[in-house]
Amino acid sequence: MQLELRGITKRFPGVLANDSIDLHVESGEILALLGENGAGKSTLMNILYGFYTADEGEILIDGDAKDFASPSDAIAAGIGMVHQHFMLVPVFTVVENVVLGDEPTSGLGHLNLKKGRTQLRAISEEYGLAVDPDAVIEDIPVGVQQRVEIIKVLFREAELLVLDEPTAVLTPQEVEELFKILEELRNAGKAIIFITHKLKEVLEIADRINVLRSGKVVGEAVPSETNEQELAEMMVGRAVDLVVDKDPAQPGAAVLGIEKLVVLDDRGQVAVKGIDLEVRAGEIVGIAGVQGNGQSQLVEAIAGMRHAVSGSIMIGDRETTRDSPREVHTHGVAHVPEDRQRMGLVLRFSVAENIVLDSYYEDEYSRGVVMHWNDVRRRAAELVREYDIRTPSIEVPVGNLSGGNQQKVIVAREFSRDVDFILASQPTRGLDVGSIEYIHRRMVHQRDSGSAVLLVSTELDEIFALADRIAVMFDGRVVAVLDAKETNATELGLYMAGGSPRDTLEESA
Repeated sequence: MQLELRGITKRFPGVLANDSIDLHVESGEILALLGENGAGKSTLMNILYGFYTADEGEILIDGDAKDFASPSDAIAAGIGMVHQHFMLVPVFTVVENVVLGDEPTSGLGHLNLKKGRTQLRAISEEYGLAVDPDAVIEDIPVGVQQRVEIIKVLFREAELLVLDEPTAVLTPQEVEELFKILEELRNAGKAIIFITHKLKEVLEIADRINVLRSGKVVGEAVPSETNEQELAEMMVGRAVDLVVDKDPAQPGAAVLGIEKLVVLDDRGQVAVKGIDLEVRAGEIVGIAGVQGNGQSQLVEAIAGMRHAVSGSIMIGDRETTRDSPREVHTHGVAHVPEDRQRMGLVLRFSVAENIVLDSYYEDEYSRGVVMHWNDVRRRAAELVREYDIRTPSIEVPVGNLSGGNQQKVIVAREFSRDVDFILASQPTRGLDVGSIEYIHRRMVHQRDSGSAVLLVSTELDEIFALADRIAVMFDGRVVAVLDAKETNATELGLYMAGGSPRDTLEESA
């Protein structure tokens, strides 16, 4: 399949989302579409997939002009999209999700799951996807769920696959597995559009790169003739510091003290298994580990969102083990949750309302049931300027902002208070290079101002960039605490997999 987009233009009220965009991709090729959040990547792909109609321009497939009025038109033309937020029914099995909307039937018109299962296994084996057709979606890891999404589009005989931020929620190991699958698809003649903002991944997997900024294609490159710095500058339109500039930590007294903490997950299974951990004022402790090893439950316990079975949590001079989220908050704790849309924001509320989401009850903003809206708006306007939140107005719903600007709203709300301890979980997940640079600077500033910072991230580059000490979690336990300057990715990887450098030495002996 050969796809060509010519002069695609799309306008929304007050926004020119796509401005005369041209691009093309052919069979057996991976085209990376790179750009900041809000650059127009997703809008362009939603036009290609029939969710939106372009105001100007045309879509050509193998030289023939196409007019997609709906996703079903795009699917019929051989286009499949794997969305950043998966479109799966959690309680259905893999095969039920794959055939949903395109159910195979028997001669009598009855649902024929056996036929669907056979087709699914054939696709899985052909492309090395290794998915159990009868597994329930909510029981399988995120990386496997993404493979199910890929199987869904292949089941519908897609020749062009569009992957929108496909690695945003994957661990490094899952990213490596995904790239092997993409290489298999490319070798089989599929055309792939890979939408991302991650520079290293683009250089590793793409055949060609198109860079979007402010709705326009501002640059094209091939990986062998460019580098991360050049791509970052094309994306942002200015020089970008890809290395976090920070002085050595000057740690003080312990701010967070955890002893023998045991926490259960939603199914009543032990997720955090008796860990000890300390974070001191003026330092950043990073927690590294493959997602699903107890990090989320640990964060929720510290934030007061999940009560521990046993053990203790001390923040400063107060035991907070049984405190509510509000009590933890008022004790000088800032929390950047791992899922900004589900746990950090109310998407239908305005930017201003989200800025005071955790402090609306304070005297500064309300008295009884009466809100002081002028004070709320004044504060929101101050933080929008200070934290460079790109929004048309403080009155627009926060759900209308790009992911990076949604995250800045949370960071502005949490970091602008007088806090002693910052709990940051996946603070830059799904963000572009410019937003990552900004949030990293803010976290280092908080550390240098005397706050203790606990950073939980599945991105090892982020852990190494920010952390002064690194705690590795595996199977609900802290299996190592390392000086960030005296370790490396290989050593961390061994601990993350449940081994240790000693095991490697013994094997080589």
